Amino acid sequence: MNQQAMSFKPDQVPDQASTVGKYRWTICALLFFATTINYLDRQVLSLLAPLLTKEFGWTNTDYANITATFQFVYAISMLFAGRVIDRMGTKRAFVLAIVVWSLGAIAHAYAIGIGTAVNSVFTTLGLAAVPVSIVGFMVGRAVLAIGEAGNFPAAIKATAEYFPKRERSFATGIFNSGANVGAILAPLSVPLIAEYWGWQAAFIAVGAVGFIWMGMWIWLYDTPERQRRLSAGELAYINSDTVAAPAATTAAAPKASWFKLLGYRQTWAFAFGKFMTDGVWWFFLFWLPKYMSAQYGLSGPDMVVPLAVLYSMTMIGSVGGGWFPTWFIDRGHSIYQGRMRAMFTIALFPLVVLAAQPLGYMGYWIPVILIGIGASAHQAWSANLFTTVSDMFPKHSVGSVVGIGGMAGGLGGVLLTKLGGALFDHYGALGHLETGYMIMFSICAVAYLVAWCVMKALVPAHREITDL
Repeated sequence: MNQQAMSFKPDQVPDQASTVGKYRWTICALLFFATTINYLDRQVLSLLAPLLTKEFGWTNTDYANITATFQFVYAISMLFAGRVIDRMGTKRAFVLAIVVWSLGAIAHAYAIGIGTAVNSVFTTLGLAAVPVSIVGFMVGRAVLAIGEAGNFPAAIKATAEYFPKRERSFATGIFNSGANVGAILAPLSVPLIAEYWGWQAAFIAVGAVGFIWMGMWIWLYDTPERQRRLSAGELAYINSDTVAAPAATTAAAPKASWFKLLGYRQTWAFAFGKFMTDGVWWFFLFWLPKYMSAQYGLSGPDMVVPLAVLYSMTMIGSVGGGWFPTWFIDRGHSIYQGRMRAMFTIALFPLVVLAAQPLGYMGYWIPVILIGIGASAHQAWSANLFTTVSDMFPKHSVGSVVGIGGMAGGLGGVLLTKLGGALFDHYGALGHLETGYMIMFSICAVAYLVAWCVMKALVPAHREITDL
C-alpha cells in the first residue's frame, strides 16, 4: 500500500487524480448534507423570530439573549467537541452529534413546557424565574448548540482523512456550501410549515430530518483504511502527501493537550480568524429576518425570495472560494501562499456591506445584494480558514484545533450578537434604528481584513507541525 502511495505526487492535478477512484466525493456529499441539516435546524428560530416576538412580547435584547445562549454554549462545546471527535473517531462522534442536535431542534417545539418546568425548579430553589418562553427557548438552543458543535470539527477531520491537501479546500468549500443550501431551504419551507401547521410543527419537522442522514452515515462511512468501497489506488492517492506515520501508528498517537496546541502560532492564527469572522455570519443568519421585518415591514412569506437569492449567492462563494487557492497554486505559489493570497482577495469583498444601509432607501433589494456579496465572501473565507488547520497540523489533532478555533468563533459571535441587541434597542428607542444597523454592518465589513492581517503576522510562512 505504501509503495502505491509513492507513485502519486502531492502536486498531482485533479484530472489525473480522478482516474484512481471517486469514493472520497461520496464522503464529501455526506458532509454536505450534514451541514445542510445543521443550518436548517439552526435557522428555524430566526425565520420565526418576527412571529414569536409578537406572540411572546420579546424585545431585541430578549431575542439576543436567546441567540447568544446558542452561541455561548456552541463556543464552549466546540472546545470539547474537537477532543471528543479525536478520541471517539469521526464515525461514532458524528452519530452522537446529530442525534443530540436533532433532539435539541425538536425541543424548541416544547419550549413552553420546558420553560415552565425550569421555572418551577427556580422557584423551589428560591431563584428568580425567567419568562417561560425565554427560558424554554434558551434550553432548546443550548441542546442544539451542544450537538451542532460536533459538525464542523468532524467534517474537517473527515476531509483530512479522505482528501490530500491539494483538494481539501475545494472539498471543504463543497460541504460548507451545505450551509447555504440549508439557509435557502429554510425560508422556502419553515414559514409555510408554520403557516399551515403552526410554529411547533416547523421545529419538529426540520429536526426529524437529521435521523434520516444518520442512517446513511452509518451505512456509508468508515475510515479510509477500513473502507471496503475505496480502491487501493484511491487510498494511495489520499495518503500521497501524508508526512505523518502510517495509519496504524497514527491512530494510536497520543493526543496533544490544549495547552500544547495553544503553544503554536498556527493555533492562535486560526482561532483569531474564527473569532473575528464567525460572528459576522451568525449576525447575518440570525438578524436578517428581523432586519427586513423592522426596516421594510416584510413578513415571513415575503422574505422567502430575497433570502433565497441571498443564500444562493453564498453557494458561489463557498464552492468558488474553495477552488480559488488552486488558481495561485497552479501558477507556482506554495499551498500556504496560494491560500493566503486567496484569503486576502476574499477579505476585500465584504467592504461592499458598508453601503448596505446608506443605499437601503432605494429598496430592500440593495441591502440584500450587498449583504449577499459579503455573506458569499464569508463562505469563501471559511472554506480556506478551516483548511489552514489540516494544512499544518497532523490528522489526529485536527479536531482539537478546530474545536479551539470554534470556541473562539462562538465567543466572537456572542459578543457581536449581544452588541447588536443592545444597539438595536437603544437606537430603536430613539427612533434611529438604522444607525444601529449601520454600526453593525460596518463591523461586519472590516472584520475580514483585520483577521487576515493578524493571521499573516502570526504565521508569515508555512510551517507544518510534526512534533505532536
